[in-house]
Amino acid sequence: MQNRLMTLVEETSLKPSVPKFEIGDTVDVHVRILEGDKERIQVYNGVVIARSGSGTREMFVVRRIVQGEGVERKFPVHSPRIADIVVKRSGKVRRAKLYFLRERSGKAVRLKERFAATTAATTEAKAAAKAERKAAKAAHKKAKAEATAAAKAK
Repeated sequence: MQNRLMTLVEETSLKPSVPKFEIGDTVDVHVRILEGDKERIQVYNGVVIARSGSGTREMFVVRRIVQGEGVERKFPVHSPRIADIVVKRSGKVRRAKLYFLRERSGKAVRLKERFAATTAATTEAKAAAKAERKAAKAAHKKAKAEATAAAKAK
């Protein structure tokens, strides 16, 4: 009973669409900041080093280097203060938490880039494009052969 009530209450405060990002990704977090009666958006970019929680309590930690000093900031995923999360680069990692990056500096902090896995749709599209090129090449060869045969016949 209690769990069902909690999920009903939490569903109202969940964002309808949260961008898919993983640990190791370099992201731009667009944060709404209130200054007096004005509101502006500040972009905080860095590497996602941790994710925790679930539902409305889901959080993620973004780390960046500012003037040679490491700065980490923890954001709630479903917060109304977050306008947008944009994934700039995907990092290839084998850990759930990247706290080891805290001890590293300079080029040692860089992560290898993970490229999007090929899906069935992209594989089919590549195969279709290849078949189309092959058919066009065969048609061109056939037309060229007919042209040379016509030229010899004259």
